[in-house]
Amino acid sequence: MMSPSTWVSLSGALMSIRCIIVAAAMVCGYGLVSSAPLVAATSSYPLAHYEPSLSNLSSLQRGAKYFVNYCMGCHSANYSRYNRVARDLGLTEDMVRKNLLFTGDKIGDTMTVAMRSQDAQAWFNAIPPDLTLVARARGVDWLYTYLRSFYLDETRPNGVNNALFQHTAMPHVLWSLQGWQRPVYKPHQAVNGASHQAIQSLELVTPGLLSAEEYDKMVGDIVNFLYYLSEPIRLHRHRTGVGVILFLLVFAIVAYFLKYEYWKDIYPRKKTD
Repeated sequence: MMSPSTWVSLSGALMSIRCIIVAAAMVCGYGLVSSAPLVAATSSYPLAHYEPSLSNLSSLQRGAKYFVNYCMGCHSANYSRYNRVARDLGLTEDMVRKNLLFTGDKIGDTMTVAMRSQDAQAWFNAIPPDLTLVARARGVDWLYTYLRSFYLDETRPNGVNNALFQHTAMPHVLWSLQGWQRPVYKPHQAVNGASHQAIQSLELVTPGLLSAEEYDKMVGDIVNFLYYLSEPIRLHRHRTGVGVILFLLVFAIVAYFLKYEYWKDIYPRKKTD
């Protein structure tokens, strides 16, 4: 049977461990849950894996440049501001004005587009979605695969389709960089037993300005930026979380010895011969 002093020591240690675990869950767990994709893939086409890195500022800066130059012709990021992006990615206001602001926007403005919704509906038969939170809604693997999966399809109004998101209204805006692809089919059996042709892979038929490796890196930079854009505070939360955990570990040691100093006169240690 444990003595009262042993009980108190054990209880104090368990309480310190519990505080550390709860703090770790609060700091780290939210990021894991909130970054999970909310929408599954829209076809049986396999997802390619991409690992985002918020510590790679060069990738984030390149992604911001590609996003503004290739995506913001149609897609907005209405819940983000240029000056916030500049501050988080280590860009000066002068760099932002020269490389990201082309339509007379002010650096404190949100990242909007000039295209009107009614025009987009008439041109594409769909309104391009805002991309601020798309990485949280779709997931980074989905975005990475989607941007690499356009192929030629003469049955579509704009001449292209997407292996991951069939019948997409989006044109292949990066075609000059990736080139043109065509699908390779294989027999696929559905759940109800019916058999049909499914896209197994895509092969390049007309090369673009970039090699496959260079294009994949560019797409990765765009996805990495969208991952940051979906939750900018994640950059600061991760750094703060490390400091919080280290503080709690040190404080647990201090708290243990402080508890011992308070209780030593009430439950003195037994002297051994």
